[in-house]
Amino acid sequence: MILSKRKSLFSLAAAGILIAAAGVAQAQSTTWSIDPAHSEADFSVKHMGISNVHGRLGNITGAVTLNDKDITQSQVKATIQTATVDTGVAQRDTHLKSADFFDVAKYPQMTFESTGITKVDGELKMTGNLTLHGVTKPVTLAVEGPSKEQLDPYGKTRRAFSATTTIHRQDFGLLWNGNLKSGDTVIGDDVKVELDIEVIKQ
Repeated sequence: MILSKRKSLFSLAAAGILIAAAGVAQAQSTTWSIDPAHSEADFSVKHMGISNVHGRLGNITGAVTLNDKDITQSQVKATIQTATVDTGVAQRDTHLKSADFFDVAKYPQMTFESTGITKVDGELKMTGNLTLHGVTKPVTLAVEGPSKEQLDPYGKTRRAFSATTTIHRQDFGLLWNGNLKSGDTVIGDDVKVELDIEVIKQ
């Protein structure tokens, strides 16, 4: 009987510790929404193997769950509208929105959802699944941030991140002009991406 009571007390104590730990973990995490007005994805890709063409994608939305005590426990979900692609040349942008590339009529969004974050020698690496053109592939981003908290004129708390990665367009089915066998292709396969993301505390 005494042993049974001791087991019951131990079970209650263990449950209490788990509940308290869960409460602490929750308290350490904060939720932030991505501000599309101050966030964008810039990209560059080789033209004819000799120069870089630059562009951007905007209207980024999503959420960040940030754990300041253990940044590796943070999470990110983001969505970008593909129709926002802008390289500064209307004719080229129309082509990029066509079925040859983004096919915005069929695939109006690209999404990213983090699957893990590591911190080695002070450098953050975020892995996640990128869905683009109906294809989902893992990607890894080098992340800088988060910045310090900053109050805007309306009393909202803001922070910011930046990240870089390189993706292979043909991995996502963006195959136009990708099968040339002689000389340099018109459009390079590797696309360098730079993200600047500003978030608002919820």
